[in-house]
Amino acid sequence: MSEGEKKAKAATSSVLTKFTQNQIQEMKEAFTMIDQNRDGLIDVSDLKEMYSSLGAVPQDSVLQAMVKEVPQLNFTGFLTLFSEKMGGTDPEETLRNAFAMFDADNTGHISEDYMKDLLENMGDNFSKDEIRQVWKEAPIHGGKVDYQAFVSKIKGKEQED
Repeated sequence: MSEGEKKAKAATSSVLTKFTQNQIQEMKEAFTMIDQNRDGLIDVSDLKEMYSSLGAVPQDSVLQAMVKEVPQLNFTGFLTLFSEKMGGTDPEETLRNAFAMFDADNTGHISEDYMKDLLENMGDNFSKDEIRQVWKEAPIHGGKVDYQAFVSKIKGKEQED
């Protein structure tokens, strides 16, 4: 085994120890949803397809910048990147960072319609009834979901106004 293969194997086993089996399975499902062409890598065309399915059309330069961070993004790289970007294993920070990925302007808010679309169409899809239940408690002001306050509410920590 070459030195590079040894390092890759060590990195793989290192990142796998950071997550539970359920978390790894959920991330595998997310990776598979993004890997539209099923080649085992996430590239610009995969990201373009994923965003398109959500009704968004980001510029190619934005997508290329995402891919440039990790040019050969396989599942192990996806886990590593997820671990780094999502804040490791702190569930509250992970939730905030997950919402922030859909907040292109870094406002701390996501459009109510966009959030509903994400809940209905990404990952474990929410039913209309489940969304209605969530919306009873969601901090929505002017058609925008305050996801910072929403995470606090989910985690049982009400933010003070």
